[in-house]
Amino acid sequence: MTVSTTLNRPRTYPMTVVAQDPKFRVNGRILTTTIDVQAEQLAPGPAGARVKVIDYDASSGTLYKPFAGCVGKKTGEYADCLKDRLTNDVIEENPWFHAQNVYAITMSTLARFEKALGRRLAWGFGGHQLYIAPHAFCEANAFYSEQDRALLFGYFPNPFRRQNKTVFCCLSYDIVAHEATHALLDGVRNRFTEPSSLDQDGFHEGFADIVALLSVLASKDLVAALLARGSAAHRDTGHLPLHDLAPERLKQSVLFTLADEMGEASAEVRGEPLRASLTIPLDTSWRSDEEFAEPHRHGELLVAAILHTFADVWHRRIMKLAEGLGRTGRDAMVQIELLAEEGATAAASLLNVIIRALDYTAPTHVTYKGFLSALLTADEQVVPDDSRYHYRETLRTTFAALGIKPSSRLKGGVWEPVGAHLRYDRVRFESILRDPEEMYRFIWDNRRALEIEDGAYTKVESVRPVARTTPDGFYVRETVAEYTQRITLPASRLSRLRIRQPDALADDEMVTLWGGGTLLFDEYGQVKFHIRNKLLNRDKQEQRLKYLAESGYYSEDTAMAATFGRRHLARMLGTRAFRRNATF
Repeated sequence: MTVSTTLNRPRTYPMTVVAQDPKFRVNGRILTTTIDVQAEQLAPGPAGARVKVIDYDASSGTLYKPFAGCVGKKTGEYADCLKDRLTNDVIEENPWFHAQNVYAITMSTLARFEKALGRRLAWGFGGHQLYIAPHAFCEANAFYSEQDRALLFGYFPNPFRRQNKTVFCCLSYDIVAHEATHALLDGVRNRFTEPSSLDQDGFHEGFADIVALLSVLASKDLVAALLARGSAAHRDTGHLPLHDLAPERLKQSVLFTLADEMGEASAEVRGEPLRASLTIPLDTSWRSDEEFAEPHRHGELLVAAILHTFADVWHRRIMKLAEGLGRTGRDAMVQIELLAEEGATAAASLLNVIIRALDYTAPTHVTYKGFLSALLTADEQVVPDDSRYHYRETLRTTFAALGIKPSSRLKGGVWEPVGAHLRYDRVRFESILRDPEEMYRFIWDNRRALEIEDGAYTKVESVRPVARTTPDGFYVRETVAEYTQRITLPASRLSRLRIRQPDALADDEMVTLWGGGTLLFDEYGQVKFHIRNKLLNRDKQEQRLKYLAESGYYSEDTAMAATFGRRHLARMLGTRAFRRNATF
């Protein structure tokens, strides 16, 4: 009798990656860390069902031999065979390690999204596999290309580095996670790449920076090294006193230290989002600063709010830890390993909330205040009691300091529950939770109660059953459905919809008005929330058209960059780029 060994196969593979980038070293060695990657049948590349590394260099016309050294030829099982051979030179120069680094970090980022959202995710371009080119071109750039269905990482010589070594963007954890986030966010909310407002233009970059930075800070090994480096006086003892761990001290000792250690790749490719964001004053002075009219800089407002929230929550967790250990005095010493674990846990928890909040946003016209309500609601649905670490209270306080208040006027800033009486008698319970056609029938029957325009083109974009895990191990089961609406018409006819035509918009210019909403159903098939942007919301549509017209979106003389690559390049060159009719 043959006994199946399937149950004995690993569920995850441990893969070694660079903890931050090659510039961050401990005792002269590049700091690495091990992350668990979902086990699958791999092919050389590495290539799996979701991510496939194809190492082609367009600048030199070189196709590197696929990474296969750690993949079993017959079984497809992976073994971390490079781990014991990772000298600094191997990390910096071996293309096989570069391939493993981008594969593992991208898969880890995908796993974070799927865990937080409680379901499998699809890529925005519609295919199953995301391609990654670790050495795509000789240029200080890295970006997600929807057209190529790929993440493309550049490399460039740096005369300021030892022996004039090449800088590889694929070796920076935050850059890889940042670009992977663009691809994942495009799959969850593909309308967020379209121009709509300054908030929406800044959201993609700000959100990707947040995911990248919190992913880095979720590494206990890295946080421990940062704590030790930021507090040299106590480095040898392995302990730190509580008076060194106030929120402002944490920002100086850990976050600013991390900013200093972020290497040439991050600074060249995306500027310095961490340091720039931490220096933003927590007040409303940014409103009168023209710098914040640039999308990347505007996105840093989101990063600032989240990083300050992280530091405050981390400090609160440290004080709870110290109290549990019976160490409450100002000079009480706490082990660095325990402090790092609390920091990594705070980063991972906050990251889960931030990703989960995507399901509580409307599918069009994202705003910072709307995203704040999404954050608060996403956390409240899974963790109703906020009294232990005060995540929601800290988010509200930090955003309010920047002059950003929740869209919802309900107490606590969470979205208002649906108050309208809805009909469920003409749809089937099982079908409505999975079938877009059945969902459209439900929307049509309830279009009056849901205040949906029946004269516009309406499409159910997706219906997604989800299961979210609470901290106490229980599941919150929901169904998330998104629909969009649009009307295309000449600008001269906007007045018929009581929408004022911007002065900069020609009468014969064809414009498209977008609206839509997200319906969240509970486990019994009843609508809990309807988060929407009404198609004929006069104020929002006038603001959007004015923003697009004044920004040059409708000008044939303005090439609006359609790719993230052009947006990143525009930032490097100090110019402003938008997205229209351009290809990479």
